[in-house]
Formats: sequence, C-alpha cells, structure tokens
Amino acid sequence: MIRTTPFVGFRVSHAAMFWTIACFFACSALAVAASPSKDDAQIWSSEKEYWEDVKANDLEKYRSLWHEDFLGWPSVSPNPLGKSHITDWITTQTSKGLKLQSYSIEPLAVHVTGDVAIDHYRITMSWTKAGTSEAAGPEVTRITHTWIRIDGRWQILGGMSAPVNAEGK
Repeated sequence: MIRTTPFVGFRVSHAAMFWTIACFFACSALAVAASPSKDDAQIWSSEKEYWEDVKANDLEKYRSLWHEDFLGWPSVSPNPLGKSHITDWITTQTSKGLKLQSYSIEPLAVHVTGDVAIDHYRITMSWTKAGTSEAAGPEVTRITHTWIRIDGRWQILGGMSAPVNAEGK
C-alpha cells in the first residue's frame, strides 16, 4: 500500500512557500524601485542646501559642501578649477549688485554607488538687483555633480556646468 497524501501535502506546502517567498521578493523589489533611496534623497537635499546657501550669500556654509580635492569645470571658466575658486561665480554676481532671488531645480538623474554619487539637473535662477525687484534673468544651466561620502557626510568632489541648448534643455 502506497501513501501519497503526506507527499502531496508536502509538495503543496513547498509550492505555497515558494510562491509566498517569490511574491515577497517581487513586492520588495517594486517598493524599492518605486521610492528613491535614502542616499538619493540626501543628494537632492544637499543640492537644495547648495542653492539656499547661494541665495543667502553664505559663502562659508557653501564652501563646506565642497571636498578639499574638488576639481570642476564651471561654465563661466575656460578651464577646470579647484575649491579655492568655488565661490568666484557668486562673488562675480554680487559684485554687480545682484542677489539670487529664486531658483528651481529640475532633477534629471541621480546614481549612487557605495560612497560615490553623481547627479544631473537643470537649474533656473532669477537674479535681482539688490534692494529692488528688477529681475536679471531667468538663467537656465545644466549641472552635474559628483559627490563623495566621507564619515557619513556628502561633499562635492567634481562637477561641471553648461548652458542649456537652443531648446532650453
């Protein structure tokens, strides 16, 4: 006499467990894909901090976002520059009596690999003459930053900015 009931029950139980685990992993993968990671959110938050520092003309706080070994190529320079020149573009604007009135970040992409992140975005800036509402702008620029995390803190290690193309992209 052959007993098949326990065997069939065992197979059903394994099949049910397999599908339960498969569904769990599929749902987990969808949840991760549907929401940005904590690191992604920190990078975008750091970019917003960057622009808030520019708007407040807080050059010391702004400089603290940059790694000591930074090298980047701003659109206003014919050559790449190090950290010692990172505020030049801001002081050029403020020396003309301009102040960043408002900005809007259009996040396009961010990719984090371990302790290195790279982001790409467009920024729309509106500058005004200090003490007036006379606007100079808006100005749209494409920006790429490479961030490095050291001791839990993100800092900009490299970057490049460029004017938008004829279509504003």
